[in-house]
Amino acid sequence: MWVQPFRNDVQQVPSKAEAEHKVAVLLNANARKFSNKIVRTLSHVVPEGDLHISRSELDARRIAQTVLDRRYHTVFLGGGDGTFSSFVNEIMNQVELRRQHHPGLQAPRFGVLKLGTGNSVATLMKSSSTRGDGILDDVLRARAGEVPGYRTLDLMMIEGKRAPFAGLGLDGKLLNDYIWVKRNLGKGMLTPVMNGGAGYFTSVAFKTVPYYLAHSNKVECEVINGKGTVAYRIGPNGLPLGEPIPPGGVLFRGELMMAAAGTSPFYGFELKMFPFATKRRGMMNLRIGTLPALKILANLKGLWNGTWFPEGVHDFHCSDVTINFARPMPFQISGDAEGYRESVRMQMAPEAIEVVDFTSAIN
Repeated sequence: MWVQPFRNDVQQVPSKAEAEHKVAVLLNANARKFSNKIVRTLSHVVPEGDLHISRSELDARRIAQTVLDRRYHTVFLGGGDGTFSSFVNEIMNQVELRRQHHPGLQAPRFGVLKLGTGNSVATLMKSSSTRGDGILDDVLRARAGEVPGYRTLDLMMIEGKRAPFAGLGLDGKLLNDYIWVKRNLGKGMLTPVMNGGAGYFTSVAFKTVPYYLAHSNKVECEVINGKGTVAYRIGPNGLPLGEPIPPGGVLFRGELMMAAAGTSPFYGFELKMFPFATKRRGMMNLRIGTLPALKILANLKGLWNGTWFPEGVHDFHCSDVTINFARPMPFQISGDAEGYRESVRMQMAPEAIEVVDFTSAIN
């Protein structure tokens, strides 16, 4: 294995024809499904100079610089949603910096290799699993210029980070509990078990649910629309309800157990948390939950499929909201636990990205 050296080949700039289908693969060495076997498998179809492995934020930043120096057409990101967000942020930050001197600079297109615990973007784009030669096929199609298509994906901007989803409350609590389970129970022989679906089940059954049986899961909250645009309350059919909410207007005020938003419909394990994400360009699907946690668990199948719309679930399309809680709440960005927050502003990122979409692929 290797890590891309610091900008050791700035002079290697391909011609426009050479760059047309030039593909890089960026892997997160900390991803759940990362292994030496994955590296060896990919090395059969990806030249050594185009396969990059990151073990730290500094590695990711150096790799992002190399990606732009070499003018890759498509960049595949191997890991979960946290990896996806991390690499996209590093690359897009570099793009913005370089545009100060090169205004017409284009960002590369992105592909997703399904190597993480949560794979919301990979699920949306129908990326192949690690079974068989799936991820190899995805990369080979891109290198041959034979991908089925590309999808424009809006992202949110939260605390300077681009992300396909984020949330406060119950979902943040679950992710914080999952991290606790991995760190305290996922040791030795239990390491591979507690890093996947079994770890989520264990955290829900033995930590999250017992907590909410003993504590109230509702907290006073106010959600305010941004000053630059209107927002829309959405009904179960995906159509607006009532009049648009004006700039600076109140979307919600009262007790709730979760406030989350996404530009991708999914969380990990194909949980369709935001069924109206991608339905209105330039807007996120904000979802507010006022239901007891146990009622949610009793209707988990409908929630998982994105088909359960009880009175205590409120959906919105918006592009800029500030969420204020009466006390600090568990917080997550792209499936990574981020501690606790009392107030968070969620905005749409100023620029969408293009992602390899295998939805129409014939396998």
